[in-house]
Amino acid sequence: MKYDYLIVGSGLFGATFAYCARQTGKHCLVIEKRPHLGGNTYCEKIEGINVHKYGAHIFHTNNKEIWDFVNSFVPFNRYTNCPIANYHGELYNLPFNMNTFTQLWGVRTIEEAKAKIDEQRAEALTSLNGREPANLEEQALCLVGKDIFYKLIKEYTEKQWGRPCTELPAFIIRRLPLRFVFDNNYFNDPYQGIPIGGYNVLINKLLEGIETNTNCDFFGEFKDSWREIADQLVYTGPLDEYFNFRLGRLDWRTVTFKTRVENTPNYQGNAVINYTSHDAPYTRVIEHKHFEMFGQAVYNCPKTVVSEEYSAEYKPGMEQFYPVNDERNNALADQYRELAAKEENVIFGGRLAEYKYYDMAPVIEKAIKTANIIFLR
Repeated sequence: MKYDYLIVGSGLFGATFAYCARQTGKHCLVIEKRPHLGGNTYCEKIEGINVHKYGAHIFHTNNKEIWDFVNSFVPFNRYTNCPIANYHGELYNLPFNMNTFTQLWGVRTIEEAKAKIDEQRAEALTSLNGREPANLEEQALCLVGKDIFYKLIKEYTEKQWGRPCTELPAFIIRRLPLRFVFDNNYFNDPYQGIPIGGYNVLINKLLEGIETNTNCDFFGEFKDSWREIADQLVYTGPLDEYFNFRLGRLDWRTVTFKTRVENTPNYQGNAVINYTSHDAPYTRVIEHKHFEMFGQAVYNCPKTVVSEEYSAEYKPGMEQFYPVNDERNNALADQYRELAAKEENVIFGGRLAEYKYYDMAPVIEKAIKTANIIFLR
């Protein structure tokens, strides 16, 4: 049998495209190099808890059509992302809002908070003596001032990127939202939640009735022969790897996890706590049950699962997580995109294949739009 599409990768782009293709009568084969479907959204059941194996995935969007689309497969719960920052044992609400400012300075009014921030921003701008910020540290100080930067940004960012803020380009932080309201909701999007039962339910529904192969490496089995079994290829793997790194390797940041079971129903009282100082080698600690269990349900489940998250430089054999958006990598990615545009009957989609960081909702939206352009010709 010859397929209409060979789809490399079963993450949200690949799974959504496959679903759209099947709706129009197309035959697809989805291959996945990992032993499970779903890419980084995959959840592993431990102690009755859906554990986000590749880090916290919180769905949020301002696009009602996308929200209705995912909820047509699985209902989403009411989880609201309200992370906490831990700096040397001091706890602060995120994102930066009036609760944060009260915790930092004891201010009670919006005017007091704005005056404090303006005072510290002016100090940073004065130190530049009229020149533009030369690095991320100078940029951030001009945006939010020294207290927020040194307690909640500097060391956390250095752990994420593996280099000092003074060596990171200023354009990485173009803006840092300051919210002068007592609201700890991290996202402004009106639609937010977690699929009830975990993301595996969503992926399995998207891929229902579609042939899938796990533990299948495209480069080992199909790279040179895929045209023999499919008319078109949808590729969601790393952009540079598709071209055998002929122009050089793109840089990535990756994340590793140390996951353990704790013999308590409630370990930290929140799904996400960021550790913003170098004292803790990890960037954050995730307690997975709080994504789907609320109120008494937390205590009805006698144990809990926590994951420490460590940021690291990518090395071959690891999973790529985040593109490194500096000048070198952006220029190299553009060269690879030029090559990709010349590939006949190949669609490049998703975070790895586009060398672009996407949240989940935009990935789904991009996959649907890509499919619609093709199928509505």
